[in-house]
Amino acid sequence: MRESSSIIAEAEPVPTWWEGAICIAMIFMLTGALIGPVFAPTQEETPILRLVWLPAYAATLGLFIYRLDRIWRAWPAALLLLTTVFLAFASKYWSIDSATTMRRVISLAITLLFALYMGAAFRGPHLPRMLMQAALVMAIGSLVMVFAFPSIGVHQTENAGLWRGLWYEKNQMGAVMVIGATASAACLAMENERSRLLPAVALALSSGLVLATQSKTSLLCLMLGVGTVAGFWTLRKGGAAFAVAAVWAAVVAAAAGVWLWDTHSVEVLEALGKDPSLTGRTDIWAALMRKVADHPMTGYGYGAFWGRESVPAEWIRKETQWPVPSAHNGWIDLLVQLGWPGAILTGVLMALATVITAVRSGGAGLREGWWAMGFLVAFIALSLSESILLTHQSLPWVLFMAVLTRAVLPSSTAAAVPLAPRPRQAYQTGSRIAAQYANGPVRRPPFAVR
Repeated sequence: MRESSSIIAEAEPVPTWWEGAICIAMIFMLTGALIGPVFAPTQEETPILRLVWLPAYAATLGLFIYRLDRIWRAWPAALLLLTTVFLAFASKYWSIDSATTMRRVISLAITLLFALYMGAAFRGPHLPRMLMQAALVMAIGSLVMVFAFPSIGVHQTENAGLWRGLWYEKNQMGAVMVIGATASAACLAMENERSRLLPAVALALSSGLVLATQSKTSLLCLMLGVGTVAGFWTLRKGGAAFAVAAVWAAVVAAAAGVWLWDTHSVEVLEALGKDPSLTGRTDIWAALMRKVADHPMTGYGYGAFWGRESVPAEWIRKETQWPVPSAHNGWIDLLVQLGWPGAILTGVLMALATVITAVRSGGAGLREGWWAMGFLVAFIALSLSESILLTHQSLPWVLFMAVLTRAVLPSSTAAAVPLAPRPRQAYQTGSRIAAQYANGPVRRPPFAVR
């Protein structure tokens, strides 16, 4: 079984080293690591920040053209994802800030090109392996900022003393490290991984930085992402009977969790040390839903609601009595930008990616250490607390589009490997099919030799 897994992994073409280096640099920029705090310390869009992105856009176009021979096979994913870009583009006709909407649509379209490239060029284990390497670099950089430059790496006013590393806020570092930890766990789960030292170090550093943020949302997403990878790996190693029992236990536990949250949500939050209002998020959501009711089918335009001169955003800030930067909920942020059509379209794409990825978990999932399933579970959970859906220049949304691209691409020629290996019975002989003999078919003489 181990030999067949190695053959399957080798069937996926390996990207060149310089492609990996460019992609790690792009991931660095998509997270906003260090670039945002340096060029836009007030978290507002600046002309110099736009200029910084021009080389990244040029590199994206170059990579897209270079791998066009692979990307064209992902045309179903391209058509599906282009519908989101077209809807965002159409919103400029009713946007409260059409100029900002057009700039964000262009960024969203180029982000889509990069996602299609990553999904098509980094097949099988290569994408989680590259994400693991990028997360390791950013984790080391964050530790350097925390200990050598604490004015940048540690919160000084709000959340004083908590680590934020290379980013504006601790929640940003937490989300990035969750992605890195999930990818590292997937690399450890791969049967053909040559060295497990680097993924183990990356997993330890990423998980430690998540704990240093003290973000309950990031910790939950870490448990879900890494736990999903570990669960599939355990099912693979435990055999068929264990798999059935584990799935049954997981379904019962999930049903119990839903019931507990539905009936005792306040008590659960207080037990976790969280404010029942989720640090004021529920007040923001209630105010935003009143604005959604004014434009339920159109929203206020893609990327336009939270502008500096936005009247509805100013109304939200006055009502909540603090400078709200976003909805802190991906779905409500979609509603205020593109209305219910945008939220429903995004939900359909997420459901499609999840179903296809789950169906292919025995083949593509095994080759990548079930990274896509772990990422999707963490991504869905994070979308309930952070504005990460249909966002331009955002790593979580780019990775989701890459997952959808990989899901619809044709499988490699290698056969799917069952989740639980089938044990061989005692005294059972091997296959007698001629094509499966080690030295080819056995040729017998036309007449029996006595």
